[in-house]
Amino acid sequence: MTVKDIEQITIVGCGTMGNGIAQVFALTGYKVNLVDIKQEFLDKAVATISKSIDRFVKKEKVTEEQKKEAMANIGTSTDLGVAKGSQLVIEAVTEDLNIKLDIFRKLEEICPADTVFASNTSSLPITKLASATARADKFIGMHFMNPVPMMKLVELIRGIATSDETTELIKQLSEALGKTPVEVNDYPGFVANRILMPMINEAAFALMEGVATVEAIDEVMKLGAAHPMGPLTLADFIGLDVCQAILEVMHDGLGDPKYRPCPLLKKMVQAGYLGRKSGRGFYSYE
Repeated sequence: MTVKDIEQITIVGCGTMGNGIAQVFALTGYKVNLVDIKQEFLDKAVATISKSIDRFVKKEKVTEEQKKEAMANIGTSTDLGVAKGSQLVIEAVTEDLNIKLDIFRKLEEICPADTVFASNTSSLPITKLASATARADKFIGMHFMNPVPMMKLVELIRGIATSDETTELIKQLSEALGKTPVEVNDYPGFVANRILMPMINEAAFALMEGVATVEAIDEVMKLGAAHPMGPLTLADFIGLDVCQAILEVMHDGLGDPKYRPCPLLKKMVQAGYLGRKSGRGFYSYE
């Protein structure tokens, strides 16, 4: 299969990452099936995509006609069976290993043998996910960054059996989307989160230990390390529950205590203080 053979994409999961991935593919001219368990989730995702493209129209990076074509490229369904006609399926559901494995088992029964499977997981092992299928050679990690329409990086994660052909195909496809693919190997957290999450975790420890306030910690990293946003602001943006889950994957997978989630981070997740999406995290958004 070549990039020219890919005409239709199915994206499973229409949350923040899923709808962002759908937007990028649709604007590039691909037909997209967006799949989730409830139609109300899908309707909300389509509305989010429309608003997101409107911002590009306002900045004159996209025309009204291009927006119209992109929106027409997106179909929604609560039936995973629509994946049957796609050459590529990208899973972008919640960061739960068992849920992802279950989806790939179902996709294995639905999709033709030459369909390529990709996961947008931010930390879970690609080799393990691929084991739920009989196509480990056609299985790859395609980790987009949030917000997907803005961020250039795509981490391409090779499982133990991912073929050179699959890697090259997804590399070329990422470039066709205007992204910069970077190939990494299959270890917990890959590269981006293996380096980013300990920084966020250490910022939470610094706060818990009274080293500085939330605002001071963020200001130090913005001015001292030229970060566009501080680590605690970024944690709120990502979601504190997501940060904790990634740290736990690295802690379990690598067995190194340096990846243990900060007790304050865990307490905040228990309280439902998940960041922007819940209205409260290290900062209040209410």
